[in-house]
Amino acid sequence: MLLLQVACTPPPTESSAAFANDSPRIEVLADSTGYELRPATDPNGISKYYHGRQIAHVMGHEGAGWLERSDRGEEEGTAALLHELDLKPTDVVADIGAGTGYFSFRISPLVPKGKVLAVDIQPEMISALQENKARNKAKNVEPVLGTTKDPNLPAGTVDVVLIVDAYHEFDHPREMMRAIKNSLTPTGRVVLAEYRAEDPDVPIKRIHKMSIEQARKEMDSIGLEFDKNVEVLPQQHLLFFRKADQTKL
Repeated sequence: MLLLQVACTPPPTESSAAFANDSPRIEVLADSTGYELRPATDPNGISKYYHGRQIAHVMGHEGAGWLERSDRGEEEGTAALLHELDLKPTDVVADIGAGTGYFSFRISPLVPKGKVLAVDIQPEMISALQENKARNKAKNVEPVLGTTKDPNLPAGTVDVVLIVDAYHEFDHPREMMRAIKNSLTPTGRVVLAEYRAEDPDVPIKRIHKMSIEQARKEMDSIGLEFDKNVEVLPQQHLLFFRKADQTKL
């Protein structure tokens, strides 16, 4: 089975809904979970930090058109990304942050004996997924309404988690990733696709990029061990993680 989180390359404008969560907060010290609340240093992010990284504003349903832009496949290397996942016909894919289903409906024919759980936290996106499911006649795609802390996936059923340009926007990355880890099979993998922070030539706002070091730190903190980095995408890292031998709190 495969868990896929697809998300949001930064659109021309960011969601107005995201700013509603960015009300002034009293500064507090970072705690053992890695969180810290303090004033936003980048206006494109919220006043919440995780292991020193400011969390970016999430892209709302207003940017749905951006997810389906005609040059996305070439710009992000979609075909190469799907190839590296090495999907089996029986895999179950949970596309978290599925949006309109850009990846869901491309993965659907690759797992004819499996299914795609297309997860999103916005009811508007779930409606779009239902419409696109009917249009594409993709019977093995199942839209799922998740939350910012839990994708609502059954425990121990997922082989791969793919999160494309979305992890850096999670409001509750620790809680979400622990829930995702709980959904993995014993040999399950997590795959992050994030714009390369180490490369100044990648034309994306800094807050929407991640370094390998930062990604490894955050995955390690919830018990996911680094496996490999496959540099096949034009502008993004493609990072693979596995469950650690000892579950970390």
